[in-house]
Amino acid sequence: MGVDYYRILQVDKNSKDEDLKKAYRKLAMKWHPDKNPNNKKEAEAKFKQISEAYEVLSDPQKRAVYDQYGEEGLKGQVPPPGGPGGATFFHTGDGPDVFRFNPRNANDIFAEFFGFSTPFGGMGGRGGSRFPGGMFSNDIFGSSFGEGGSMNMNQPQPRKAPPIENYLPCTLEELYKGTTKKMKISRQIADMSGKTMQVEEILTIEVKPGWKKGTKITFPEKGNEQPNVIPADLVFMIDEKPHDVFTREGNDLVVTQKISLAEALTGYTVHLTSLDGRKLTIPINNVIHPTYEEIVPREGMPIPKEPSRRGNLRIKFDIKFPSKLTADQKAGIKKLLGT
Repeated sequence: MGVDYYRILQVDKNSKDEDLKKAYRKLAMKWHPDKNPNNKKEAEAKFKQISEAYEVLSDPQKRAVYDQYGEEGLKGQVPPPGGPGGATFFHTGDGPDVFRFNPRNANDIFAEFFGFSTPFGGMGGRGGSRFPGGMFSNDIFGSSFGEGGSMNMNQPQPRKAPPIENYLPCTLEELYKGTTKKMKISRQIADMSGKTMQVEEILTIEVKPGWKKGTKITFPEKGNEQPNVIPADLVFMIDEKPHDVFTREGNDLVVTQKISLAEALTGYTVHLTSLDGRKLTIPINNVIHPTYEEIVPREGMPIPKEPSRRGNLRIKFDIKFPSKLTADQKAGIKKLLGT
């Protein structure tokens, strides 16, 4: 059956990030080996379990794999010896991506969470204590963390790296129908000792029908890892490639047809291929003047929040006037038009 991380942290399966933090803060302080000198072996085992549970459940990617495949799915394969902990996806061609998980050192997770290695100074642990007095005290714990569990000490908190933004070019057809984009990224994973390892991941972006230029898709904390820095968010921004036939204005599609003056006066039939490959035939029996615009309802772009609705197709016209007319042509036109 494997280890039940939710039970270890005493949270339910719908717990949010803040619930996990509160649970880890409480249990890690309770079972820290330096707090339990008389039963250190048991405390170390529980402290390691608590840290591993928090590492998995606080990471959306690892948590998703754990929820689906359990602990066995997380640890089915072992990363290269000496590599730091973390999760990576390696694209394997036609087959599924392979998830690899190696739990990080429990003390490193504690130090990253609290900003110091141990609050119980002089009793072991790496990095020493920043509490005066050396021994654990409920007064110190209470004044430092308070009822809400937030730290009031002037400990250096990890800073967040600025977001990394990339454009994601999409054709008008892709934005019309929706598509799946797979982006291969390479980044550094670091442990608390500063050791780094280059890994590759495949990020999947589900482009929804009707998305506009500038739409942002954010992958939290997918930048390079380094000590005392929260990795940058990776942000992809939709960019729209130019189209040979259509331009987009909001939810509308606009097309311009070149026609002769005779066609403008006597009638014209527009033939178009839609972005999803349908053949459109639009007869126009009105006189087409230079600012005339034919509106075809619901043949524009899907509206993202209501995919069953669409904008309009707007057809504009570029009328080619003759550069000169003979006397007979002028007379004939005047006669035909009754002027």
